[in-house]
Order: sequence, then C-alpha cells, then structure tokens
Amino acid sequence: MRLSMSGEYTGDEYTLEASIGTDDSDGGVPHGQLFNEFVEAICSHDDAQAATARQQIVEKLGEAALVDTAAVIAAFNGYPRAADTTGIPLEDYKADVTEAMRIELGLDSLNLSKTS
Repeated sequence: MRLSMSGEYTGDEYTLEASIGTDDSDGGVPHGQLFNEFVEAICSHDDAQAATARQQIVEKLGEAALVDTAAVIAAFNGYPRAADTTGIPLEDYKADVTEAMRIELGLDSLNLSKTS
C-alpha cells in the first residue's frame, strides 16, 4: 500500500504483481527482482537461494545494501505480527483505501480469522 501511494505522489509506477510473484519484472523498483528473490528465499527458508541472493546484493549494491535489505525484510515481517498479537484491527479508513489492492492480491479470500 505504501509503495503504491508513494507512486501516486512521485508519479512512478509500481506493479503489485511483482510483489506476489505473478510478474517477473522489477515492479518499477530499482533492483526489485533481486530484492524479491531475497525475500522469497527468506520466506521459504531456502538457505541456498538466500545465500545466492545475499551474494548478488553485495556484488551489485554493496554490503550496506544487504544490511538495509535484511532489516526491511525483518521489519515488515515483524510489524503485522505485532499488530496481530495485540489484536489491533484494520481501521475502517485503511480498509477503504486498500480495498482494490486487497481484491487484486486476493487477500480477502484468505482465512485470517482467529480461533480461541
């Protein structure tokens, strides 16, 4: 959501499909495909793929970029978990502005209900 809203502000175009693996482009983000490969490796616990992606990031962008990329992945992994564990609901205004994106990504079809 933030990326698409940033694009509206800057005039840049980003594709949500790149973030969910249905588009092999960079999604409008410099080195986006490389970053997606790293994210995919981390989320799928593929150590070999993660090592390859880490090496490519270091070779193309430097060690500082690897640290920044890993920190962003960790943060984005942690934020929703913190919200979920504290029971923070999606605010109405966020539901309204993310409706099209949630439909496009198929998020509303996921069973995210909590059981007691």
